[in-house]
Amino acid sequence: MRSNLFRVFRDALAGILLLGAGGFANAQPSHGIAMYGEPALPPDFVSLPYVNPEAPKGGRIVFGEGGGFDSLNPHILKGRAPYGVQSYVFETLMGRNWDEPFTLYGLLAESVETGPNRDWVEFTLRPEAKFSDGSPVTVEDVLWSYETLGTKGHPRYLGTWAKVEKAEITGDRKIRFTFNVADRELALLMGMRPILKKAQWEGKDFAESTLDVPIGSAPYVISDFKVDRYVKLKRNPDYWGKDLPFMRGQANLDEIRYDFYSDGSVIFEAFKGGEINTYREGNAGKWDSAYDFPAVENGDIVKSIIPHKRPSGISGLVMNTRRDQFKDWRVREAMIQAFNFEFINQTLNGGTQPRITSYFSNSVLGMEHTPATGRVAELLTPFYADIPPGAIEGYSLPVSDGTERNRANIGRAMELMAQAGWTIQDGVMKNAEARPFTFEILLAQGSSEQQSIADIYAAALKRLGIATTIDVIDPAQYKERTNAYDFDMTNYNRGLSLSPGNEQMLYWGKAGVTEPGTRNWMGMDNPAAEAMITAMLNSATREDFIAATKALDRVLTSGRYVIPTWYSEFSRIAHVKQLKYPSRIAMYGDWIGFQPDVWWFEE
Repeated sequence: MRSNLFRVFRDALAGILLLGAGGFANAQPSHGIAMYGEPALPPDFVSLPYVNPEAPKGGRIVFGEGGGFDSLNPHILKGRAPYGVQSYVFETLMGRNWDEPFTLYGLLAESVETGPNRDWVEFTLRPEAKFSDGSPVTVEDVLWSYETLGTKGHPRYLGTWAKVEKAEITGDRKIRFTFNVADRELALLMGMRPILKKAQWEGKDFAESTLDVPIGSAPYVISDFKVDRYVKLKRNPDYWGKDLPFMRGQANLDEIRYDFYSDGSVIFEAFKGGEINTYREGNAGKWDSAYDFPAVENGDIVKSIIPHKRPSGISGLVMNTRRDQFKDWRVREAMIQAFNFEFINQTLNGGTQPRITSYFSNSVLGMEHTPATGRVAELLTPFYADIPPGAIEGYSLPVSDGTERNRANIGRAMELMAQAGWTIQDGVMKNAEARPFTFEILLAQGSSEQQSIADIYAAALKRLGIATTIDVIDPAQYKERTNAYDFDMTNYNRGLSLSPGNEQMLYWGKAGVTEPGTRNWMGMDNPAAEAMITAMLNSATREDFIAATKALDRVLTSGRYVIPTWYSEFSRIAHVKQLKYPSRIAMYGDWIGFQPDVWWFEE
């Protein structure tokens, strides 16, 4: 579950105070920048609020990862790079405080300045910033990195770069970006791109995957690796930023190691055997029943519960609407009705996990399931003809009686299939041309929990006369096929934050219907979704922002693209007793910026 957690990953923030008071930044250099209001930390802050500033340095952490890797360039579509390379080898101009909704503080940049309407942003580099080889980080490196990522990098970078009218060096250590659209978030996003060493890439094709060890400016360097086996990251003793207040209490471990395994069950056995020293458990039932081995009983292994306040995000089985089977919303609703969540949750989790009820559930941004009112209704009404039933009227997921037969919901599913032109003929679900309704559920090797879910679901679909095949393939093939949207149904995980913004276009925008490598796996093309995202990006007040996001949540949820499973209100991490973490947990909880960032090793 660890890989899923971080792949889905993208910023998820939470808290009662979602956004501060509105207001635009003054055109003067600042130590930080917030999406709304002012940064919570003063210019002279000594450390982030959720670190142990006195944490000792030393020790190592060893993770188990499913699958493998064949590239060390994490910034492109081709190849599979280890997660830790992007996170701990490369740095950005600004760093994120994970205890604020969306606020950045200077990292490679000592200051940030924006225009009154955030139509431009200018960064000033720190003179002491250096790459791991000792060479200085220059504005030329920054400009080259942004241009290269924006034109040859992974699709996640392309949309933001298209909104840059002009990028120019304005001083020895200054670089300015001027935008061609009104979008308040862009000033922050431009501070969050990895900075690469230009000279390392001269004469090379950046878009091609490579196993050349990259040069970054972050606290860690790749010290050793073996393809599909392991990657070792070593803390750089000469790291330029080790005395920055922003980095105090972070990057405490001497070594971060990732060992790769073909199957999730093997990873757990490796943890029990001491080959890896931390394990993130995603199954509530297993957490209660499978941790009875000696190392736990004698205290050498600690079971830690990490609370959080982030939205649920969306996890479950996604239906590819590029396929004819799933173009009709009534068919997708029938698939949801046939999914017996209560029975599956009881079987796999002892019934303990709460269900995801919408994309932003468990947060202030989550939709109400009653009819839309107020500003939410105003935003959605012009798109009434483009959105499925329930977006405005209200929509809720079905609830079964908890028995395996799920009789009432199976009956409802049959009614919906009949409305869409599919009926049971000789025990098989067919259309008027006698074509059977069938599809494939695609899964990656190592996804044992997802396979258990798919097996139970496939058995339920037989009651509808629907035959499914479950195809389990290696991670390389899986990435290739999902990048090309070559699947009918597959497992889907997207982490969502309390500061959603431009990344939502990558998730749900029309371009993703045909453009490979986006996160729009369902192939949705709905003008209402793009309009709600635009409204979010241009909201000047907290109230308008929340309304626009609630409206987007309604469009997504009523679209019936994903059969949601469950989320957890806390994370479960088992680890050796020597691995410690701060008592003060950030809003994110166990998420980006937590493990191993603020952990330390203590004998």
